[in-house]
Amino acid sequence: MSELPLAGIKVIDFTGVQAGPACTQMLAWFGADVLKVERTTGGDVTRNQLRDDPDLDALYFTMLNSNKRSLAINTKTPEGKEVLEKLIRGADVMVENFAPGALDRMGFSWERIQELNPRLIFGSVKGFNEWSSWNDLKTYENVAQCAGGAASTTGFWDGPPTISGAALGDSNTGMHLAIGILTAIIDRNKTGKGQKVSVSMQDAVLNLCRVKLRDQQRLEKVGHLEEYPQYPNGEFTDVVPRGGNAGGGGQPGWVLKCKGWQDDPNAYIYFTLQEQNWKRTAEAIGHPEWADDPAYATARARQTHIFEIFEEIEKWLADKTKYEAVDILRKWEVPCAPVMSMKEIAYDKDLRAAGTVVEVEQKGRGTFLTVGSPVKFSSFKPEITGAPLLGEHSSAVLVDLGYDEESIGHMKEAGVIA
Repeated sequence: MSELPLAGIKVIDFTGVQAGPACTQMLAWFGADVLKVERTTGGDVTRNQLRDDPDLDALYFTMLNSNKRSLAINTKTPEGKEVLEKLIRGADVMVENFAPGALDRMGFSWERIQELNPRLIFGSVKGFNEWSSWNDLKTYENVAQCAGGAASTTGFWDGPPTISGAALGDSNTGMHLAIGILTAIIDRNKTGKGQKVSVSMQDAVLNLCRVKLRDQQRLEKVGHLEEYPQYPNGEFTDVVPRGGNAGGGGQPGWVLKCKGWQDDPNAYIYFTLQEQNWKRTAEAIGHPEWADDPAYATARARQTHIFEIFEEIEKWLADKTKYEAVDILRKWEVPCAPVMSMKEIAYDKDLRAAGTVVEVEQKGRGTFLTVGSPVKFSSFKPEITGAPLLGEHSSAVLVDLGYDEESIGHMKEAGVIA
């Protein structure tokens, strides 16, 4: 395939930190020309956050802005506003995740953007949707996880709400926005009109917590949740509890110790007691008699002493590493997986072969490790390239917009661009 699917799509990336950049990076991976518009002083704040080298852009930035170009410009100046207007007139998509009202104060409200380019698709990330009474609240990852229901249902029942290590509020919202933008592009191909596409972080987190909303309704109706560890011997209140490592889909499961757990905090596997595979599971762990024993034969019967069962499985696991255990259990079709550390992820040969984890060349840094496209295609494989230096493409962008060298030099001297 010589041309990527989104080739020819021009995207103004007016975003920072994670949610917006994750969205536009994916569009860039699939062929869009993504121009990251940044402040002349410092650029995206993640360039300087959590640096591993004081003289280089932080990995936080490079891992969210690959395959893009950078224009560093002061959009508060008349010249900067003029450049942005020209960019909007020629763009297909514009994406922003400023604080509520920030773009309006700059003079680029949705109405003004429509005047400049009726075909433009305007993507927006906010903490809360416009109908929310909290829609003026500044939001970060963990704020969104709490507001979206994830934190209250994560962790153990005798501990506080817990934040997930996965970016449910940030990158997840960016992926939702990418889906919305691509949908709007298809709609524009039919109607010729652009539209505003907005995703709130609270809404995106909740979308991933739908099974917990399911459980709230079940709890209100029957007073208990039979697949949670609290059933049948514990107590339920009127809200969905934290279930520890229990499975959320009706198939009981737990994180279990393997050989070496005393020294390795990740020497565990996740083990699922799949109802339709119970006979083979019992055989795999050395208890074939459980298959027909009334105390174990049904999911409801097993739930009564679920932790006793897990303790027995841990005895079977005691002399096996997590990888050895999974290699045995997969032959018995037991749904399971090793608990993989980020170091194991980084050097996993399968993930590298798939392009899920990639080494990328970065100006000044050499190579660094990052994630590749989680979406796989039969006709092409996205090539991940380095992130742009601050203002690396400023002059080239202005030339494309019709500015001559003298004008560009003047803008540099005046601090309009960098």
